[in-house]
Amino acid sequence: MAWQESMELVRLVYVFALELPSEEKFNIISQLKRAAVSIPLNIAEGAGRNTDSEFKHFLHIARGSLSEVNTVLDLCVLLDFCNSERIRPLNEQEQKCAALLNGLIKSLDAKTSS
Repeated sequence: MAWQESMELVRLVYVFALELPSEEKFNIISQLKRAAVSIPLNIAEGAGRNTDSEFKHFLHIARGSLSEVNTVLDLCVLLDFCNSERIRPLNEQEQKCAALLNGLIKSLDAKTSS
């Protein structure tokens, strides 16, 4: 579920990126896309690892990338590339992803402490 929701976030980010100023192609746009894509990639890589501790490590990286996405979106508002209403659907999708990642991390913590 976390992987699917993060894939949806990537889709939303790519649609949003089309609206950003073209002169930001190699700056904000590139960073936003890389951070978004990093989320499902790290979930997938972690799931393919042999241990729960490795999986958890990659989930933490995915969560860090999610924070990057959030910060870049905040920058887009700060720099007047959009208003906060425009990024609301992205923020809502981010929150879903964060809740799922946190739940996965907690479940792995509980599994390893038992």
